[in-house]
Amino acid sequence: MKTPAAAASLALALALLGRCGILAGKVNKHKPWIETSYHGVITENMDTVLLDPPLVALDKDAPVPYAGEICAFKIHGQEAPFEAVVLNRTSGEGVLRARGHVDCELQKEYTFVIQAYDCGAGANGAGWKKSHKAVVHIQVDDVNEFAPVFRESVYHATLTEAKIYDSILQVEAWDQDCSPQYSQICNYEIATPDTPFAIDRNGNIRNTERLSYDKQQHYKIMVTAYDCGQKRAADSVPVHIDVKPVCKPGWQGWNKRVDYEPGTGSKQLFPKMHLETCGGPLSSVRVMVELQTSHIGKGCDRETYSEKSLQKLCGAASGSTDLLPAPSVATNWTASLLTDSGRDSDLIFRFDGRQAANVPDRVVPQNLTDQFTIATWMKHGPSPGLRAEKETLLCNSDKTEMNRHHYSLYVHNCRLVFLLRRDFTQMDTFRPAEFHWKLDQICDKEWHYYVINVEFPTVTLFVDGMTYEPYLVTDDWPIHPSQIDVQLTVGACWQGRSMTTEVRGLAQSTTPPPPPPPPHHGLYFRGSLSGLTIRPGKIETQKVISCLQACKEGLDINSLESLGKGIKFHFNPAQSVLVMEGEDLESVNMALTKVSYINSRQFPTPGLRKLHISTTVQCFGEDTCISIPDIKAVVMVLPPSEPRITITGVERLVQLADDFTTPAGVVLFKDIRIISTVTKTDADFTAGKTHRLGVLEVMHNLDYCDVLVIGEELNPEEESLEIHHSSLIGKDEGLALTDVYLLAAGVDSMLHYEQAIRQVRYRNWRPAGLLERKFRLSCSELNGRYTSNEFNLEVSVVHSSEAVEHVNHMVAQPQYMRPVHHPLMVHTLNSNHNSGTPPAATVVIVMCIAALVVIVVLGIYRIHTTNQDGSKSDEDGGKEAEMDWDDSTLTITVNPMEVCPGENSSADSEDSGEEEETEAHNIKGKLEWDHHTTLQY
Repeated sequence: MKTPAAAASLALALALLGRCGILAGKVNKHKPWIETSYHGVITENMDTVLLDPPLVALDKDAPVPYAGEICAFKIHGQEAPFEAVVLNRTSGEGVLRARGHVDCELQKEYTFVIQAYDCGAGANGAGWKKSHKAVVHIQVDDVNEFAPVFRESVYHATLTEAKIYDSILQVEAWDQDCSPQYSQICNYEIATPDTPFAIDRNGNIRNTERLSYDKQQHYKIMVTAYDCGQKRAADSVPVHIDVKPVCKPGWQGWNKRVDYEPGTGSKQLFPKMHLETCGGPLSSVRVMVELQTSHIGKGCDRETYSEKSLQKLCGAASGSTDLLPAPSVATNWTASLLTDSGRDSDLIFRFDGRQAANVPDRVVPQNLTDQFTIATWMKHGPSPGLRAEKETLLCNSDKTEMNRHHYSLYVHNCRLVFLLRRDFTQMDTFRPAEFHWKLDQICDKEWHYYVINVEFPTVTLFVDGMTYEPYLVTDDWPIHPSQIDVQLTVGACWQGRSMTTEVRGLAQSTTPPPPPPPPHHGLYFRGSLSGLTIRPGKIETQKVISCLQACKEGLDINSLESLGKGIKFHFNPAQSVLVMEGEDLESVNMALTKVSYINSRQFPTPGLRKLHISTTVQCFGEDTCISIPDIKAVVMVLPPSEPRITITGVERLVQLADDFTTPAGVVLFKDIRIISTVTKTDADFTAGKTHRLGVLEVMHNLDYCDVLVIGEELNPEEESLEIHHSSLIGKDEGLALTDVYLLAAGVDSMLHYEQAIRQVRYRNWRPAGLLERKFRLSCSELNGRYTSNEFNLEVSVVHSSEAVEHVNHMVAQPQYMRPVHHPLMVHTLNSNHNSGTPPAATVVIVMCIAALVVIVVLGIYRIHTTNQDGSKSDEDGGKEAEMDWDDSTLTITVNPMEVCPGENSSADSEDSGEEEETEAHNIKGKLEWDHHTTLQY
C-alpha cells in the first residue's frame, strides 16, 4: 500500500514526464475531427448563428480524459466578428455567436476558417492536437428597419388642359435595407383624397380626367411609398402640378417668303424662328429642311452654258461631240425637234414618241475605241400601257438593208439598257453586249444626269455623280463586218429594214408578198433630254462628273463652329436637304437660325423655290409625344440686274482694193470694245438715298460671238472670212466658219473674246467689182439669255489711191468707255452736287479746253511733217514698197470747235471754226504702218 507521500511523488513524476512530452505521444494519439465546411445564418442585430451542420468536433482518443476531449474552437481570417464556444468538452459540441453588432447594410456575408483543439495529454493541456481547417460561410439576414425615402423633396409638373396623359411625371423612392424584400419599393399611393390623379406601382402619376385651366390652375398632392415589407415612408412628398391652357406646338417667328437678292452670298432663312413645344419635356428634336427646286431648269439652278462649254469649265477632256446642240445653220439636225427652253435659255428637247433626229455622218465619231463616254440629262416617267416598248435615247444602226444595232442606249420597263455590239474585226468571241440597270430615278419624272463610262468589257453608270454597277450583263456574238453604212439617231432607232418583211408560208401562198416599207424610225423615246454628248477614246473622271451635275444653289449653314457639340447635321449631296438633330431645344433653335440659302450664279434663274420643314420630337420614355406641323415657305429669287452687253468701235472702214488681196487680208474689228453694264438703284450700293440711279460696269463671261455677212452671201471662189486659229488657242472652245458667218463659241472672258474678234480678217482676191461689204457682230452670255447690241460695220473699197485723201474718217464715239485699271466703276446718272460750279458749266469748260489742246497739237504736227517731207523724200522712197498705204496720205478730220452748250454762237466763232476745220483737213503726212492696220479714231 502506497503512502500518500509515495502517491504524490508518483503524480509529480508523471506530470513532469507529460510536460516533457515523454508520455504524451502514448496518451493523445489522434487529432480532433470536424466537418469540412459549414453554412450559417444570422439575423442582423442578433448574436446567435444557426450552423448547418451543427458545430461538433470528435476525437478517437475518447473516452481518454483530456486527449479525447475538445477544449476549444479557433477562428482564423478576415477579422470576423464571431467567436466559437465549446458547450460540452466530452461530446465536442460548440456554438458560433457574434462578438458584436452585425449589420446587413454594412456587410451581407462573411467567410472564415475554423479549427477544433483537444485538451492534450493532461490537465495542463500539454501535447494538444488541432483538427483540419473547415470553411464557414455566414449570411446575414435583413431586418426591415428602414422606411422608404423619396429622392426629391418636392416634385413639379405641368400639363395642358383638356388632355389625358399616360404619365405626367414619375416620382421615385428608395430604401436603405439590404435585402430585395425590404429595399425594393412595391407600391406608391396618393395620400391626398379626392384628386383627379392616380399613381401606379412604378411612381408614374397620370390624370384621370380632363382638367380645365379655368376651373383650377394648380394642384398639390401628397404621395407616399411602401417597401415590399409594407413599411411606409416616414414622410410623404408633395407634388405640384400646374395646368396651362391649350398650346399649339409648332414653329414660330418665321416668314412665309424670303427674298433673295442675286449676288449677295448666303441669306438667312429663319433668323428669329423657334420651336414652341408647349412645355413638354423633350429628349430629342429632329428637323429636316428641304429646298424644292425640281421646277427650276434641270432640277435646280445650274449653269446654262452649252454642254461643251460646261465640260470646258469643269476641266473635262476635249473631243466630245454634242449630239443635241442648239439649232443653227451648222447644226440643223435638231431644228425639227420640240424644244422647251426656260427663261434662262436652258436648252431642253422634248420627245413625245414621234420625233427623232438623224445625226449627220460628218458629226458622228467614226471610231469609239474601247474607251468612250456617253452623257446626257434625262427626265423620264413610266411608260404607258401594260407592255412597254423600248424607248431609244441614242441608236447607231444600219442605214439600209439590215436592222443591226451597233450600239444604243434605251429605256425598257424603267430599266436603262446599254447595247454594245463589237464586230469581228475587233474580236471573234462571245463577249458582253447588253448592260442593264434598274433604278428608281429612271421613271421618277425628275431630272437626272447619266454618264456611261465604257472601258470594254467593263461599263459603269453614274447617276447624279453616284456609281451604279449593272445588275445584269448578257453576252452576244460580234457583228459580221459589212459595207453597209450606219446611222446615228437621237430619240429613236433607224430601221434600215422593216421588222415585218419576212413572209412565213410563202411556198403555200400564191399571193406575192407586199413590198417592204422604206427605212424609217422606230422605238421612239418619250421624255426630255438635254446635253447629250459622246466622247471617244476617253472616259470621264468622277470629279468632272460631279462638277457637270452640280447645283449652283442650295442650303448652307453660317458659322459651323457656333453650332455646338450637341447638334448633329447632315446634307444630301446636292445640298437640297438638311437634317439637324439635337437633345437640347435651345441649341436646336439656335442652329436653325443659321440655316441659309445660297446661289453662286452671277445671274441666277429668278422665281420661287419652295421650302418644306418637317419636325419630329421625342419625349422621355416615348417614341413621339407631340406633333409639330410642317412648314411650307418660299425663297423668292429676285430677277438679277440684267447686263447690257455693248459692242463699240469703228463702224466704217475705208481700204484700198489691193489690201483685200494680200494673204493677211483686212482686219475688220481692230479697235472693237465689249463692255457690260447694269443699272443699279441706290439701295444696291449706297444706303440712305433713294431714287438714285447708277451704271455699274460688271465683268462676266461670254459664250459665243458671231460675225454675219449682211447682203449677198460670200462667194467662196472670191472672198472669205478668216481668223488665225493660233490666236484662239486656250481662249475658245470651238470655231465655225461658213460662207455666211464666222462663229466663235466657248465660255471665256470678254477680254479674250475681244482679242479673238480683233483677229477676224476679210479677204477678197478679186475686188475689182467690189464697192462695199457690210458685217454684223453680236455676242451672247449664258447660251443666248443675254445678247449684245448688233454692231454693224461697213467696209468701203477704194480703187484709186488719189481718192483716199478725200475720205471722211469720222467714227462714232463709243457709248461706254471702260477704264483700263478700274474694272468696276459706277457712273452716276442722277446725282446732286454741292459744289459752287454748276455741273453743265463744268462740262462746257472741260470740252472747250480739250478742243483748244487738240488744235494746238494738230498745228505743231502739221509744221513738223511739212519740214520733214523734203529732207526725208529720198529715204522714204526706199521704203515705199513696204508701205501698206502706197503713195497715199492719211486724212484726219477733227471738228472740236462745235458750239459749246451754254456759249454764245456768234458769226466770228463760226468763221473761226470753219477755218480751223479746213486747216485740219489739209494736214497730210506719210506714215509707215503694219500691212494690215487701220488707224481709227
